[in-house]
Amino acid sequence: MENINWSELGFGYMKTNGNVRCEYHDGSWGKLEWHTDEYIQMHMAATCLHYGQEAFEGLKAFRGKDNKIRIFRLDENAKRLDSSCDGICMPKLPEGMFKEAVIEVVKKNVEFVPPYESGAALYIRPVLFGYTPQIGVNPAKDYLFIIFVSPVGPYFKGGFSTNPYVITRKYDRSAPLGTGIYKVGGNYAASLRAHEEAHKAGYSSEFYLDAKEKRYIDECGAANFFGIKDNTYVTPKSTSILPSITNKSLMQLAEDLGLKVERRPIPEEELSTFEEAGACGTAAVISPISRLDDLDNNKSYIFSKDGKPGPWSTKLYQKLRAIQYGDEPDTHNWVTIL
Repeated sequence: MENINWSELGFGYMKTNGNVRCEYHDGSWGKLEWHTDEYIQMHMAATCLHYGQEAFEGLKAFRGKDNKIRIFRLDENAKRLDSSCDGICMPKLPEGMFKEAVIEVVKKNVEFVPPYESGAALYIRPVLFGYTPQIGVNPAKDYLFIIFVSPVGPYFKGGFSTNPYVITRKYDRSAPLGTGIYKVGGNYAASLRAHEEAHKAGYSSEFYLDAKEKRYIDECGAANFFGIKDNTYVTPKSTSILPSITNKSLMQLAEDLGLKVERRPIPEEELSTFEEAGACGTAAVISPISRLDDLDNNKSYIFSKDGKPGPWSTKLYQKLRAIQYGDEPDTHNWVTIL
């Protein structure tokens, strides 16, 4: 292992000691296996390559001041992977296997968990896909589950700072009754064009309205949206939005801090009433939105006049990070300590 400049890490892949894998054949899962190879040998007719039968997750491990390693809400990631498997006809992992695999891959790559206060964390990426060679559109019979890790820095270069977003009506992220509620690659492939165009126009990310009516808030690129007004944390309810574990955690923390919480459809015109707004997810935790431009209607929604994150976004971010690093009590039993 080379000397790593932890404070300069970006959000990308770095080779580590190895990964954990498990294969599914003849109707059952095998045993977890440790691999040092970063590559997979796969048939050119593999189901995942042609029909997108794959799902993945993202979670993090943190090193605390006490040098203990804490993994955040891995049980929720296991449940969400199960939901994705249901959604695209893949076999669920046996109960407990996800947790066992996560703990094993972190322990065997423990030297890649960044030090406390470095601003970095160990990103954990589970992925499960079908690889039976076939031409017809059918679920695979053979599957591979892999978990690999990589130390990462902030998702956005500025870390916890405000970013501009732009509304897109030209593209839809997912259909109202499609795969938007599952963490599958097809949803992200569908967002790439919109994301590239937003970046070229100088924005951090695109901002989607609902695909059916183009009237309600959907998602901020690959993250959930939340807005704050009148001491209330408001986040969209929709059949096309991925259930973010970070957003679920922030809703609980908002209640703990005395805010009301509302999860409901949010019409676009309500954006003008929010005092603060942000995108939230595992990668960035919270990305406060400075402004949201609606270029089609030549208007902007301003959430930060001084360019700084709002007070509630800051409190929620600091509270969640403190739990992840062990600086505050884990009263909701979210953390698995190694």
